[in-house]
Amino acid sequence: MWRLRALRAPTPSVSCSLLPCGACLRRKHVERDVGDLLIAQHHHPVLVEGIGDLFELLVGHARRDIHTHPELAFQETRTAGIVAAELTRLGLAPRTGVGRTGVVAEIKGGRPGPVLAIRADMDALPIHEETALPFASEIAGQMHACGHDIHTSTLLGVAAVLKDLAPQLAGTVRLIFQPAEEVLEGAAAMIADGAADGVDMAIGFHNHPDMPVGSFGYVRGACLAASDRFDLIIQGKSGHAAHPYAAIDPIVAAAAFVQEAQTVVSREIKPLHPAVVTIGQFVGGTTYNIIPERVHLKGTVRTLHHESRDIAEAALRRLAEGIGVSMRVKTEMTYVRKVPPLVNDDKVLDPVIAAVRRQMGDVISEGEASMGAEDFAEFAARAPSFQLRIGSGQPGRDDRLHNAFYQPDERSIGLGVQALSRAALDLLA
Repeated sequence: MWRLRALRAPTPSVSCSLLPCGACLRRKHVERDVGDLLIAQHHHPVLVEGIGDLFELLVGHARRDIHTHPELAFQETRTAGIVAAELTRLGLAPRTGVGRTGVVAEIKGGRPGPVLAIRADMDALPIHEETALPFASEIAGQMHACGHDIHTSTLLGVAAVLKDLAPQLAGTVRLIFQPAEEVLEGAAAMIADGAADGVDMAIGFHNHPDMPVGSFGYVRGACLAASDRFDLIIQGKSGHAAHPYAAIDPIVAAAAFVQEAQTVVSREIKPLHPAVVTIGQFVGGTTYNIIPERVHLKGTVRTLHHESRDIAEAALRRLAEGIGVSMRVKTEMTYVRKVPPLVNDDKVLDPVIAAVRRQMGDVISEGEASMGAEDFAEFAARAPSFQLRIGSGQPGRDDRLHNAFYQPDERSIGLGVQALSRAALDLLA
């Protein structure tokens, strides 16, 4: 099993046993403690040469192990085992089985103070990897196509740095390794098991292949959307396609609902409040000449404002009922609210931006909100929080998340470790 063996880098005369080939990464090494390098940046925001390579060496190899063995939501037992073993080796006392397969550990500072949570997600996606990388997934149909292997490795690096610097912290850092983000259920499961209890502020982070490696980003206010979903069963009366008058056609009724649903955004929600209603599945019928008995629709609703979220649900329910009356069908809607919007709080956002700039220089800029969703929003709904965007785009590539050919730049791990560690140091100064 991979292990993060030491915080101090080896001297050039010592080969590194972390790499499969036994050769040292680029032969660039630093002889000072990692923590000293981070602290040294207080007056010198330019990166010290070698620290990025050091973290590629220590943490990047963990990433490749986890990448090769991806695990889906609530199945992250091997990944959680790697995390728990490394945290234990660092002298921490991880709690496992939190939210089924999550891991939580705390780093106590040298002085009393607030509790800062830093969260990483661990689960993979049901995608068959097509990268042909030497460390590609060995499990057919499963892949780390969203970079949660990057996130897990980054937080392990943060754990190593902050454990060494614990005496300088005024407060506690709670490390949260979360399962099942892709199904938007892991955060709620961990919170139910106490992961957010006593947390005063929280930081999340996500790699962004649409941003070049070395860059960072932020969004003020709502940065990711609420994600809700619905199933609509439209029950008609089957019959011969040549005699529609003797049947009740659920396909025509379902088509009418799909059309009407688009007016929710265009006619019922404020134009300056972004919202999306998408029908992702339309299932009904078996052949050319039979009017089916029923149609099943599946849809998603994304909103950035709580008011819009309420309006969208009420409107879709009303439209379904109206279609039932006007087209003589029976309708049954099941509407599930998954996660709220992820709203960044300036009380955490501003200090983190300042910390990144002190550590890395002028490499962080404001971006736009996304209609994607992220269940870190569950933590943000309970304590002031901020989600940091970490650039992971490789030069010459145009990668996107949830893609079978996705290849983030591994240098984002070391850079993320620096940014997050510095943010924790400043927030708990």
